[in-house]
Amino acid sequence: MIEHVSPAERLRGTLHLPGDKSISHRYAMLAAIAEGATRIRNYPTGADCQSTLGAMRMLGVPVEQQEAEVLITGAGLDGLREPAGILDAGNSGSTIRMLSGILAAQPFTSRIAGDESLSQRPMERIMRPLEAMGASIQAREGRFPPLEIRGARLRPIDYTLPVASAQVKTCVLFAGLHAEGVTTVREPVRTRDHTEIALREFGAEVEVQNRAIAVHGRSRLRSLDLTVPGDLSTAAFFLAGALLIPDSHLTIQDVGLNPTRAALLDFLISMGADIRIPRLEQRTGELVGDIEIRSSSIRGGRIEKELSAALIDEIPVLAVLGAASQQGLEVRDAAELRVKESDRIATLAENLRRMGVAIEVFPDGFRVPGRQRLRAAGLDSFGDHRIAMAFGVAALAADGECIIDGAEAASVSFPDFFATLARIRA
Repeated sequence: MIEHVSPAERLRGTLHLPGDKSISHRYAMLAAIAEGATRIRNYPTGADCQSTLGAMRMLGVPVEQQEAEVLITGAGLDGLREPAGILDAGNSGSTIRMLSGILAAQPFTSRIAGDESLSQRPMERIMRPLEAMGASIQAREGRFPPLEIRGARLRPIDYTLPVASAQVKTCVLFAGLHAEGVTTVREPVRTRDHTEIALREFGAEVEVQNRAIAVHGRSRLRSLDLTVPGDLSTAAFFLAGALLIPDSHLTIQDVGLNPTRAALLDFLISMGADIRIPRLEQRTGELVGDIEIRSSSIRGGRIEKELSAALIDEIPVLAVLGAASQQGLEVRDAAELRVKESDRIATLAENLRRMGVAIEVFPDGFRVPGRQRLRAAGLDSFGDHRIAMAFGVAALAADGECIIDGAEAASVSFPDFFATLARIRA
């Protein structure tokens, strides 16, 4: 699908965004192995989270959905059924990585695959700990999907992540739910803690000390009534748009403001963004609030070390913002961008250069000088939802109409993204 995006004079309005993808995947998987019926409101209709629901259905879990409301009748820890076919994770790395932890504990063999993009994403980081727990996993070329997971009676482990990853942490903790004893995951850098929060809410016994997270196995999980907060990573595109386009003023309601994710707001404020939080409350263990933002003069900044891990999903749109800032943006220690839905360092550089923006690329990041004009251009999503949305925002600040090829990639996380952009164009 080709999307035509013309420059905007200003962005104005109030938004309510789809539910946070990270939280939604975790809620759906835990609901499937809980006891009783869990209702989840504001569940995303994007393809990634639908892949998780599809896998739950194939594992014998009753799932009913009406638009953004889902009812999942849990099968309990030991109630999943052997799927009749290959589980399809689509484009969702979250689905294949986190669900593998549950599949590794089942008394049957599962096969899980994805689309062409997901099939190029390495899986050794989940294979190693799951095999240490007793599962047997076969992968294409020893590291790529599809995966064949022969489940086993798992043993608990004490595992130190070689690279910080919330998905790998979650995979091991989900496997640990099924093991007799205590499974501990140690993080080199603190990552988002949605898993720890959700496990506690569902009734698991979880202990957190510094960067060590321990889960006690064989806990009976209870059903819940949940509402997923709006996705802060999706909000990032609209926040950047409001900062790029003069005379803009947006309010984004009911957004997840978990402290392990709020690095985005801290970073934007450090760059000079006029951001306010007029409402903040706790809901099912997660902080939720409203964000108000006005167009501002942005200085620029540097993302490295722990901050790179915290902002890994937001870096594409921050690169666009950096080009228009006063001092530019430099990103280092972000080699993980190379193995996302696309090589995001390469695809960012390609599209920015098409728009006339200078960028210097490194193996683990890039440098974008500031005070650059965004030129009208033909752009490409490269099949990556975050690239599609980042350059949808960039097009609003260009000097003429941009054409985005493969714009349908945005539907992975936000099917109405371009319609929402059109609605807030004042």
